[in-house]
Amino acid sequence: MMGFRVLLLKEIREQLRTARLVAVSVVFIAFGILGPLTDRYMKELIDAIGAQSGGFTVQIPPPTLGGAIVQITKNLSQFGIICALLLGMGSVAWEKERGTAGMILTKPASRAAFLAAKLVAISFTLGIATALGTGIAYVYTLILYPTVFPIGGYIAMAALLWWILVSFTAVTLLGSTITRSAIAAAGIGLVALLVMGIVGALPVIGPYMPSSLAEPARALALGNDPGWLVGPLAFNIVLVPVLFAVTWLVFRRQEL
Repeated sequence: MMGFRVLLLKEIREQLRTARLVAVSVVFIAFGILGPLTDRYMKELIDAIGAQSGGFTVQIPPPTLGGAIVQITKNLSQFGIICALLLGMGSVAWEKERGTAGMILTKPASRAAFLAAKLVAISFTLGIATALGTGIAYVYTLILYPTVFPIGGYIAMAALLWWILVSFTAVTLLGSTITRSAIAAAGIGLVALLVMGIVGALPVIGPYMPSSLAEPARALALGNDPGWLVGPLAFNIVLVPVLFAVTWLVFRRQEL
């Protein structure tokens, strides 16, 4: 891919210069802290509110590592997907709207390199943020809980969580390429999120959806058997280059 290295460095510099990397990392760190805190103190908070409000009771399970990992993965996946949509929605659409895409591609740079640099740079930003968010969450579980996640399984959980976000980035990049509107691209990403959520609830094909990787990710973090993961993992690894190929086929036919 001609010009990929130069374009990738340009995209990473832009992630730093516009503070996107910092902003996304702050979001992940905040929700990484909130995850174990929510599980650890929710029961005490509800009991205290009940005691001050006439003694009503709400059954809240005691804090466990299982509850903590549910909060961690739920927070980071939900808000991580939002970050992926925001980062990807204007990546191509804005370039086409402002005319900069055509200017860049008049230089010795291929359209595949142009798209790949954006996907890799956004994935890099999400990877750094995921590492920071899951890392700070791990530290807080060390402080708040008497036991700790097995480190190998926890790292595998973080990697699966990151790949979920990369998958949604690839979907949004496709949407940003199809349309000239960043809002429309975000809408395509949201529709994909809803469709994948619905399909994820179905038997047989449900476990193959990107969002369905969260369940085996939790099992790995706890040191439990994640079940049959080879098929869903292989499907989701292949899904990103397939989406990228479709994005490239769409982009190469467009007049800039």
